[in-house]
Parts: sequence; structure tokens; C-alpha cells
Amino acid sequence: MTTPVQAGRRLGWLFLVTGLLGLYASAVLTLDKIKLLEDPSYVPSCSINPIISCGSVMLSDQASVFGFPNSLIGLAAFAVVAAVGAGILAGAVYARWFWLGLQLGTLFGIGFVTWLMTQTLYSIGALCPYCMVVWAAMIPLFWYTTLHNLRSGVIRVPGALRPVVREAARYHWTVPALWYAVIAILILQRFWYYWQTLI
Repeated sequence: MTTPVQAGRRLGWLFLVTGLLGLYASAVLTLDKIKLLEDPSYVPSCSINPIISCGSVMLSDQASVFGFPNSLIGLAAFAVVAAVGAGILAGAVYARWFWLGLQLGTLFGIGFVTWLMTQTLYSIGALCPYCMVVWAAMIPLFWYTTLHNLRSGVIRVPGALRPVVREAARYHWTVPALWYAVIAILILQRFWYYWQTLI
């Protein structure tokens, strides 16, 4: 469990960039939430129209699932991700238990943002651009963490499945690309009644 596991620089850059993007989006959401609490008439900068409306999302119950703004989770989690990325780029090597913990964290993160996405689309009925930045950051973060852990032996892979992992690594870009495509299609389908008025 304490065996060091080397990670490549590309993964380090991915962690750093996605961590900083998620951190920025979480910070903006947190500041706007504070302003909204101080002044209920405050209109967040990303509230553009009835569909693209951060305010509608921030005022929903889903925006504070654990009794405090979800963006506070993002502030802590993405700061850790960015720090891990910076550490990798500086030459840090983390133990297997650390990678397993990161795997659990990204699994929780992707599960949570997927649930929030479905709530945004089918319950709240509005899109928050900064929330969508978090979605966009979590997808490659989860996928490439998983791929790294499978390839490096952090997650034990039976011999019969190793060719699958090799092919997944060879065409690594396909999963995030398909994931983004599905989200785009769901957004288009859900709000088509509005989009077609803009054509």
C-alpha cells in the first residue's frame, strides 16, 4: 500500500489545469452565493436568460445538498487536485494508498456532478455556466485518474482484462469526447423548445 506510483507529466498538467478551472468556477459560485444571501435581488453575472441562469440554480435545494453551498466542496476538492498536479510536475511521487484515495474522491465527484446535472436538466430547468465548467473538469479528471490507476497497477486488473485497458489507453480521448457529446445532446434535447426560438 505504501509503494510509490510514478505519474507522467501529462497527468500532472491535467490535474493542475482541471483543478484550477474547477477552483475558479467554485470560487465564482461561492462569491455569487454570498452576494445573493446578502441581497436577494442580486443577479449573478451568469444569469443571462431564462435557461442560462445561475441564480435559479443557486436558489434551488440541490445547490446545498449537505446544508451548505456545494461550491464549498469544490473549493476544497479542486484545490487538492491542483496541488497534486503541481506536486507531480515538481517531481513528487505518491503512494498507492494516495492514488486509491484520489480514485474514491474522483468517483464521488463524478457521481455527484452527474446527479447535479440531471437535477439541473430535469428538475431545476436551468443551466449554470460555472457549474458546467465543473462538469467539464470532472470528466477528464475522473477518466484519466482511473486510466492511470488501471495502467500503473494501483487498481489490480485480471490478465484477461489487460488488453481492454491497453486499448482504452490507446484511444483514451474517446470516452471524454463521447461523454461531452452525450451531455451536449441532452442539453439540446431538454431545452430545444427555447433554442429553436433563437434560430
